[in-house]
Amino acid sequence: MVIIMNSDAKSEEIKAVVERVHSVGLKTHIVEGEKKTIIGVIGDKSIMARLTIDAMSGVDKSVEVSSSYKLVSREFHPMDSIVDVAGVKIGGGNLIVMAGPCAVESREQLFEAADIVKAGGAQFLRGGAYKPRTSPYAFQGLETEGLKYLAEARERTGLKIVTEVTEVQAIETVAKYADMLQIGARNMQNFGLLREVGRSNKPVLLKRGLAATINEWLHAAEYILSEGNQNVVLCERGIRTYEEYTRNTLDLSAVGIINHLSHLPIIVDPSHGTGKWRQVKPMAMAAVAAGADGLMIEVHPNPEKALSDGTQSLCPENYYKTMNSVFKLAEFIKTENL
Repeated sequence: MVIIMNSDAKSEEIKAVVERVHSVGLKTHIVEGEKKTIIGVIGDKSIMARLTIDAMSGVDKSVEVSSSYKLVSREFHPMDSIVDVAGVKIGGGNLIVMAGPCAVESREQLFEAADIVKAGGAQFLRGGAYKPRTSPYAFQGLETEGLKYLAEARERTGLKIVTEVTEVQAIETVAKYADMLQIGARNMQNFGLLREVGRSNKPVLLKRGLAATINEWLHAAEYILSEGNQNVVLCERGIRTYEEYTRNTLDLSAVGIINHLSHLPIIVDPSHGTGKWRQVKPMAMAAVAAGADGLMIEVHPNPEKALSDGTQSLCPENYYKTMNSVFKLAEFIKTENL
C-alpha cells in the first residue's frame, strides 16, 4: 500500500500517519516528491485493510500496490531514484560509464587500464578481484591483492571503484576497498548474499541473471532494498538464448520495461551482452538511445593478452571512439528532451 498525502499536508499530519502504521507493527518508507509526500507501507495486507488511513487528517488517498516487489516498484516510489556513489550520481539524466578490464591481472596492467578509462571520460573503474569462472582451472583473480590495486588506482585517477563480491564472507573485505559492490549474474538469486549486501552501507550494482526473467530480477533487487539498502542500480548484461553467434542475447527492451516498472536506475553491459568487441559500440549506442542511465564496458590495454574476456574487450583506440560516440548521442538526446 502507498499513502498519498495532500499537497498541503503538515509535518505533524505526516508524522501521525507514520506512527499509526508503526503502531500495528508495519514498516514505512517515505518518498518526498516535489508536490506530495508518499508513504509506502510494508507488511501484512490484512493488517493494512484495518487501518482506515484514508480518514486521517492530511491523507489524500491510499492505493494498493499490485506488484509483489513493493520497494522497487514505481507504484510504491513514483519518482526516479538517483543513486549517489561517493559523489557520482547514477540516474537523473547524466550518462555514467563504468569501464576497465574483466580481471585485475597485475598492478601495472590495472594502472594502465585506469589511465585509459579516465582519459575516455568514464567515472568508474571496473575490474574483478574475485572472478567466478565456468572452469575451475581458469584465472580466478588476485582477490585481496587485486582490491588493493583497485584502491591505489582510485587514488591515482579519482575514478570510483566497482567490483564484484561473490560470497558473504568477502563482503566486509570488498566493501573496505570498493565504492560499489557488484552482484554478478551467477549470484543474482544468491539470496543470502543479497540480504547481506542489503545490510551494508555500500551502493549495489545488481546484474541480471543468465536466464532470469525481469520479474525474477526485480524480486532479487527487492531482497536488497528490504534489508534497508535503497542504493541499488540494475545492470542488463544479456540473457542466454538459442543464439550461438553472440555470448548472450542483449535484451535492450529491458531498459524500457525497467523504466516503466521500477524507479531504480538501469545501466547496460554490451561487452558481456554480446561477447564480441565489434558489437560493443553499436549496442552501447542502442542502450543510450533506449534510455539507459549508464554503460559498463570492458577495456584492456592489450585485449589479445587478457587473462579473461579478451574477445569482448575494447582496445584503447576503440574505447575512445566508442566513448566519443555515446557521449555525443547522450548529449543530443538530452538536448532534444529539454
